[in-house]
Amino acid sequence: LVRLVESGGDSVQAGGSLNVSCVTSGYNFDDITMGWVRQAPGKEREGVAAIDPLGDTRYLDSVKGRFTVSRDKAKNALYLQMNSLKPEDTANYHCAAMRTAGHSALQALPLLGIPTSGFWGQGTRVTVSS
Repeated sequence: LVRLVESGGDSVQAGGSLNVSCVTSGYNFDDITMGWVRQAPGKEREGVAAIDPLGDTRYLDSVKGRFTVSRDKAKNALYLQMNSLKPEDTANYHCAAMRTAGHSALQALPLLGIPTSGFWGQGTRVTVSS
């Protein structure tokens, strides 16, 4: 059974920081591009960050310079460090992985938010208050 389990979501004030984590099991994602997808109430899912197997990264324009995605293959883990948080960052953040290998981070970023593209976790809630 493939599992992606997120943790670390919380409520913070605007300008604050959070680090959310994801641990995977049941599948070897070492050669798979992964990332983070978020969904705010009443809005569509959007890819926030993507990282390919070699560590190349891409970000949604609105989070560039504030968010950093990283992965630790030895721990089967994916991370998202979020700084200078804004109220508009409030959403459920889902760990995501493409179903097949061969996607660059640039290719994967818009695809990670599509349900049929890959695997998703249940999400962790991030709330940013002004």
